[in-house]
Amino acid sequence: METMSTTPFTVKALEQCKIKSPPNTVPNTSILPLTFFDLPWLFFSPTQPLFFYELPHSPSHFTTTIVPKLKKSLSFTLQHYYPYAGRFVPSSDLITKPHITYTDDMSVEFTISESNGDFKQFCSNHPRDAKDFHLLVPKLASSISSSEVKEFPLLAIQVTLFPNVGICIGLACHTVVADGRTFHNFMKTWASHCTFGSASAFPTNSLPLCDRSVIVNEKGLEEVFLEEWTKRRLEKNIAIGREANLVDLSSMVRATFSMSITQMEKMKLLIINYCKEKNKPRLEPVRLTSYVLICAFVWVCLVKTHQSVNEKANHEDPTYFGFIAGGMTRLDYPVQQTYLGNCVGFYRASERREELLGENGIVVAAIAIVSVVKKLDALYFDGADKWILDWEVLHGSEQHVHAVWSPKLKFYELDFGWGRPKKIEEVSIDHTRAVSVIHSREFEGEIEIGLALPKSKMDVFSSLFTQGLSALL
Repeated sequence: METMSTTPFTVKALEQCKIKSPPNTVPNTSILPLTFFDLPWLFFSPTQPLFFYELPHSPSHFTTTIVPKLKKSLSFTLQHYYPYAGRFVPSSDLITKPHITYTDDMSVEFTISESNGDFKQFCSNHPRDAKDFHLLVPKLASSISSSEVKEFPLLAIQVTLFPNVGICIGLACHTVVADGRTFHNFMKTWASHCTFGSASAFPTNSLPLCDRSVIVNEKGLEEVFLEEWTKRRLEKNIAIGREANLVDLSSMVRATFSMSITQMEKMKLLIINYCKEKNKPRLEPVRLTSYVLICAFVWVCLVKTHQSVNEKANHEDPTYFGFIAGGMTRLDYPVQQTYLGNCVGFYRASERREELLGENGIVVAAIAIVSVVKKLDALYFDGADKWILDWEVLHGSEQHVHAVWSPKLKFYELDFGWGRPKKIEEVSIDHTRAVSVIHSREFEGEIEIGLALPKSKMDVFSSLFTQGLSALL
């Protein structure tokens, strides 16, 4: 198995500054309450995406041309997405609700760095040392004291130059501020400003809506999640986020896998034919989306991978596959696509390990995921009071699997003026043990899967994944 070079590399900070929105462009002071969609994210760690871009320019061009454009365009973007520059306030007592606050002097920590690392290796798909990627992720301040109240920044950005080759735009973002849809819109707006300049006009109907009152607490979930938050604060004195499971990154590697639309269509046909032959309930082809198919395939490969190195695992035990499902089209009232906040729920499919390890494991996995999707279409909030507890079981687990991101978020279309990303990585999965699922850069309809495992397990997974795809041809 090929891995990154063992030669140490460095990432040196060249500049640290704070980026604010232009003067007099946002409210002087704004308090954003957390909706019941936002509250569960308080218990989980930040997302840490890396965007690698080819940029064959000199360091002087980078510092005199690229950096000023990135700063200026980010500033103009923050005038519309100002909650990202805000602070999370857990509250100074047990009566005040946690919230996000923004004042016109708040900003986003912005770091410029330089690395002597191998840019091409970082942009490869083969297994690479996981620990190296963490040097490209910005550090979110643990807290900022304001009088007697601790506040927590929600976003930090680090731009790392690989001289004469490329750059990496790394972010650390607490998802309590907004979901992946909003984050994608934020990045898209920043990229557009950087490409076309601040004078580029954005239609009024495309600007983010920061009004949290559009989310209605009709199921009483806000009270349920606030009670859990208060309980945890009393027991553990937590502030925001979930402590990452301690993972030995020295033995961890990251790799990227992909599945073509042709392979997914063949998998879909295999599942439909199996259901016909075995007189199983017919699965509508429209339900077997590319997302469902790739999640089912990865779920089975990972269960088999862990089983191969832990033969004592009980085959009767249930194993879960968790995923995020959007709520905008499933609510009883309309929510604008431009709404700035969370509007997603936590869901998981369950199946016995024995069934997934069997000859028709992929079919079983797909049926399990589809059954959950069909249910949430009709009963979106069924079991929602257990969202936090259900998802905590998944994080850091080897017995269970969960996915982050979505192929619907076209991250590979983010062009800051020097072309699409060469590679995208989600670093947080090193600790959460999740898999990242996004659309592919190379081919229309193809899906890209990011994964982090110990070296020995990555070998097994890679073999199972490759063999499984070959069987579809």
